[in-house]
Amino acid sequence: MPASTPSPAPPAPTSPADPDAEGTTDSALTASAGPDDTRSATEGKPADQGDAGGTAGPTTERPAPQGDTEHSDDAGDTVDVGDTVDVGDADDTGDAGGTRSTTAASPAAQDPAGEVVAAETSGAPRGRGAGARLARLRAWRERYPRAARVVWWTTTVLSVVLLYLALLLPVPLTGFEPRMLLRLPGEAVVVAAVLTALPRRPRVVVAALGGAGLAALTVVNLLDMGFGSYLGRGFNLVLDWELLDDARSYLADSLGGTTTALLTAGVLVLVVALFAGMAAAMVRVGTVLGRDAQTSTRVTLVAGTVWITCSVLTVQLAGQPLTVHRAAGALNAQTDRVRDTLRDEAAFDKEARADRFGNTPAAQLVPDLRGKDVVFTFIESYGRSAIEDPVMAPGVDRTLASSTAALEKAGYRAKSGWLTSATYGGSSWLGHSTTLSGLWIDNQQRYRTVMASDHLSLTKAFQKTGAWDTVGVMPGVQKGWPEQKYYGLDKVYNAFQLGYQGPKFSWSTMPDQYALEAYQRLVHGKQRDKPLMSEIILTSSHQPWAPIPKMVGWDELGDGSVFGPIEKAGRRAGDVIADTTASREEYGKSIQYSVTALTQWLERYGTDDTVLVFLGDHQPISRVSGTHASRDVPISIVAKDPKVLDRIADWGWTDGLRPAHGAPVWKMSAFRDRFLLAYGSTPHPSGG
Repeated sequence: MPASTPSPAPPAPTSPADPDAEGTTDSALTASAGPDDTRSATEGKPADQGDAGGTAGPTTERPAPQGDTEHSDDAGDTVDVGDTVDVGDADDTGDAGGTRSTTAASPAAQDPAGEVVAAETSGAPRGRGAGARLARLRAWRERYPRAARVVWWTTTVLSVVLLYLALLLPVPLTGFEPRMLLRLPGEAVVVAAVLTALPRRPRVVVAALGGAGLAALTVVNLLDMGFGSYLGRGFNLVLDWELLDDARSYLADSLGGTTTALLTAGVLVLVVALFAGMAAAMVRVGTVLGRDAQTSTRVTLVAGTVWITCSVLTVQLAGQPLTVHRAAGALNAQTDRVRDTLRDEAAFDKEARADRFGNTPAAQLVPDLRGKDVVFTFIESYGRSAIEDPVMAPGVDRTLASSTAALEKAGYRAKSGWLTSATYGGSSWLGHSTTLSGLWIDNQQRYRTVMASDHLSLTKAFQKTGAWDTVGVMPGVQKGWPEQKYYGLDKVYNAFQLGYQGPKFSWSTMPDQYALEAYQRLVHGKQRDKPLMSEIILTSSHQPWAPIPKMVGWDELGDGSVFGPIEKAGRRAGDVIADTTASREEYGKSIQYSVTALTQWLERYGTDDTVLVFLGDHQPISRVSGTHASRDVPISIVAKDPKVLDRIADWGWTDGLRPAHGAPVWKMSAFRDRFLLAYGSTPHPSGG
């Protein structure tokens, strides 16, 4: 009597540890090793192994799973225990030409209730193919259902949080409050709707690409936040990439090369991790939404309705609008910024060719300063906040008052006013070029354009006359400086040409007092046939304002080695750079030092024919100056000859080195023309 055929085993129930299952009940693994192979499973017994080419005992083929089961062989989908997967690629061993009979898992066992349960992990495929790895993952989930559920919920929640935070950027770094994160981003509703509507395969692709795009926008937003905090403006995708190298150099000078290298490597790793994590998070959220499209659709519709209603009614939470669309706004802002930058390049090139004094004959340039030694000096980060901020102002104001009195005792008088700088918190060269060119230079493209032009700079006007020797003292310049030609400087002394042998003070290569003494020794104190026009950049007040030099006896300066103990005893940059209170206090002290060094140099070495013009190039960073600080910087003109100050009597400037709060405020770009006109220059326009 023929043996009866066993009835098919019931499909294995979906494991409770399988949180990714989309409502379908899958059978146990069924796999095909090849067209001539037969994979079978018995009811509780492993298949008998026969000879090559034989058939391995009575078998029961389990029916293939029906329905819209998500297969685990697609990139990005979560692997569910019980999914059907082809493990034919797994490495098998057997006789050539033999018939392999394998089971997809170890022998099934029956629980006390008689139901078929999954086998132990020891029976999972041990090959190296994708199918084997997925099978082992399923087996682990069945062995540790509680851990699997914890992992599933943890990764899902982290994915949602990561995407949520990315959609809320940018936020201000200065003055940030946690309540700023209590928002409902409109982009989240749109993303959920798109991912829910797409079929599985397109959903994975769109989610991965969308996550990478959101990661790129997040990087730009973080740069935008940093630039806003330090420079008072947003990040420019066209112009600002080269400034990142300047930032790295600044950190190397402030924190050391090793620390900077580690920070740079860490940032690169974080960027890569951000792209990978954001793409994985978007795929994860898409998979969760796709498990139950109907429920996801209903929830998305409700969320969209709530967002629109709250937006129209301007509903607020914790004093802030509940609904936002920051990601879309940031993308639009960057797009507009790129478009405006490209348009501005052509417009500024035309503006730079037009010059009110471009055709002025040499004899008609600054005739009222003939015979004077004119010194233009920029003090790093010397802004209005140093004079008016309640934390920094008391010490700085005392220094300005005492310096004014000391200069008056030496026979000098001063007048002071305000200029609005083209830059903020950094990029000092933009402030220098704006002051001396008479053009508004607030970005790198404009700077490059004017440096390559024939537009007359204020310092070059002196060179053009042929009546002055022109020189630059640039202790902050540590490489080639082609701008020398534009500024009309016959000779430039950089950081390596001033003879300094002492220690650096963070970013500053040497103390201002030493730089001024070197200027006196190498240039100003020498006999010459012509008067001297000089441009000097003082750097001791450059951030991070630690350590700060101290004044020493002018006769003790030597080669600068005297500053060694002072530098060692000073505060470390790392102790100040992230401390707002300490930064503000040390910034004020650095301004006091720079002003004292400059005015003492004038008292000691100035003559009846010395004319000193000194000003700040920009305000310090917003963490020091405040989130609502202006861009104003003080400017002073000091001279012994009363005729020099009489020429600017109608400017309305304040007597002394401290400009009054209500003193006139001009754009920095207006100074060149006002100065040239005040001292007798005749306009002869060029370039239309």
